[in-house]
Amino acid sequence: MAVPKCKKSKAKKRSRSANWKLSKPVLTECPHCHELKMNHRVCGNCGYYDGKPVIDVSAKQAQ
Repeated sequence: MAVPKCKKSKAKKRSRSANWKLSKPVLTECPHCHELKMNHRVCGNCGYYDGKPVIDVSAKQAQ
C-alpha cells in the first residue's frame, strides 16, 4: 500500500482545491413570452414550463 513519505503542508493541500472559477448561469429565451430564464426552470414572467402553464402569474401581479 502506498504511503506518503512527507507531510503535505496546509498551503499545498488547500491550493489543489483553489483552482475553480464561478461561471454565469446559462440563460435561454422562454418560447412563450421570449424573456430570458434559467434552463429547466419555470419562467418567472409568464409562469410556463415546457409549453404548459404551471404558475398563475396574474394572481401575483394583482397583489
